[in-house]
Amino acid sequence: MDTQTWIYLAVGGSFLLYFVIAIASRAGSTEDFYVAGGGVGPVANGMATAADWMSAASFISMAGLIAFLGYNASPYLMGWTGGFVLLALLLAPYLRKFGSFTVPAFIGARYYSNVARTVAIICLIVASITYVIGQMKGVGVAFGRFLEVEFETGVLIGMGVVFVYAVMGGMKGITYTQIAQYIVLIFAFTVPAIFISIQLTGVPLPQIGLGSTMADGSGVYLLEKLDGVITELGFDRFTNPEHSTLNIFMLTLSLMIGTAGLPHVIIRFFTVRKVSDARKSVGWALFFIAILYTTAPAVGAMARLNLMETVQTGPVGTENSNLEYEQRPQWFKTWEGTGLLGFEDKNGDGRIQYYNDKNPDFAATAEGYGWQGNEMVNVDRDIMVLANPEIAQLPAWVIALVAAGGVAAALSTAAGLLLAISSAISHDLLKSMLRPDISEKGELMAGRIAMTGAILVAGYLGINPPGFAAEVVALAFGLAASSLFPALLMGVFSKRMNREGGIAGMLAGLTVTIVYIFLYKGVFFVPGTNLFADSAANWMFGIQPESFGAIGALINFVVAFLVSRATAAPPAHVRELVENVRVPGVLR
Repeated sequence: MDTQTWIYLAVGGSFLLYFVIAIASRAGSTEDFYVAGGGVGPVANGMATAADWMSAASFISMAGLIAFLGYNASPYLMGWTGGFVLLALLLAPYLRKFGSFTVPAFIGARYYSNVARTVAIICLIVASITYVIGQMKGVGVAFGRFLEVEFETGVLIGMGVVFVYAVMGGMKGITYTQIAQYIVLIFAFTVPAIFISIQLTGVPLPQIGLGSTMADGSGVYLLEKLDGVITELGFDRFTNPEHSTLNIFMLTLSLMIGTAGLPHVIIRFFTVRKVSDARKSVGWALFFIAILYTTAPAVGAMARLNLMETVQTGPVGTENSNLEYEQRPQWFKTWEGTGLLGFEDKNGDGRIQYYNDKNPDFAATAEGYGWQGNEMVNVDRDIMVLANPEIAQLPAWVIALVAAGGVAAALSTAAGLLLAISSAISHDLLKSMLRPDISEKGELMAGRIAMTGAILVAGYLGINPPGFAAEVVALAFGLAASSLFPALLMGVFSKRMNREGGIAGMLAGLTVTIVYIFLYKGVFFVPGTNLFADSAANWMFGIQPESFGAIGALINFVVAFLVSRATAAPPAHVRELVENVRVPGVLR
């Protein structure tokens, strides 16, 4: 059986499973649609949360970033896992005790204002839409590969699949679908990693293989060999810190507090039976997530090494040491068809020269070899995880498993994000403010219509994303960090924080962060509308747009504190509400 047939069977079979689960657990009430009836156990919820969390950015893009950024991608690992510790300690149990369906509902009640609720809805939609853009990029990459179609076509197909099972099932269907998706994606990520680790180092555990010597008996460590291969071609060492310590710290902090403020993650802890289950759910989620996150550095490093050795077949600069384009392997041809891998024969020798032509120190050396520029003109980082098993020549069923896992990762998070957007519009905006008399059936319909609209917007922006999937997701984390996290934290732990302070803080944090992102990424991410080039030389204090959420959060806290102290204290019933949320026992 050929590889493509295996892929059709694996992806088609997983889709059938997801659809059956979605239909069998179709939401029949608003409680089912928003919080799965509030009856999900902590282990199941932890697994669903892990799938909701481990998006295209985690499965497809993070290892790709690690492959090309090396050490500089470490904040993604530290920030995205560390945020769950903050979530467990500072927010999840308290928000579950409050008993709302959504984040805007909590903010509206805590800050005793529909204006605060409206601002929270805006913050939620901005962060979630930005996040889902990254998922649609991942959907396009995954579908483009396994259907062997162009990236844009892959996005359109993915939109249709998300529509079927997310719009129909609501949170109840999504929860049980995500459990199945977690099982698929974790096997899809770890099984190839084990195979490749054994190939390269003889060690079955990738986490240990990353720090082991090569299996060829040379005694050279894997990371040492990778550094040698890429530096010979003008690239920076894999283990070399490139960005400033301040930028690394701010990116890690932004991702951590962004994690704790993401609405589609927080809403998962409203689905458990009791308050103690919320904290247990976070612990289980972190356990399930750690399996993938501790494997990702090895996957990234091994994928980069395999790619370089596929193209650079002999000593750098020697005759016939570069792969002939006509002899390129099948995986190369397949990814060329998606438009995510591209070659241009600049010196006309029929061979592939892949090197860093942006490095002035390597320019004279490359010219001496007769090279006239990097000929791998497009190597999309988001293809690395999906292409890695093919590059390593693993069995066809393993390649098919990875394709199914990539699709599962992108779709699971897209569904969770779309539900958060849907509930904000139908429950928080329509039901709670504009049309309180709307029937439950009407509210469900409005939620599904809102989700459909969000799919269309996200799909359009996903075709023209402002960066790789993980980079786009990092922007979303920054937006959540600067707007929602401070409001939630102060809402739980500060009895003095009032309506005026909460609203002013959210608006200030969100506005400053959006402006900074648009300066470098373009207005609404439209190419050519950015005021400054997105490079370290132009960043303010060396802080990249993905790292700015921590600055926005600080501004949010300061503005909220100052405004709250200059205005009247919140009413007595609100102060009592805050006290009751924090104290064990029944919420009065």
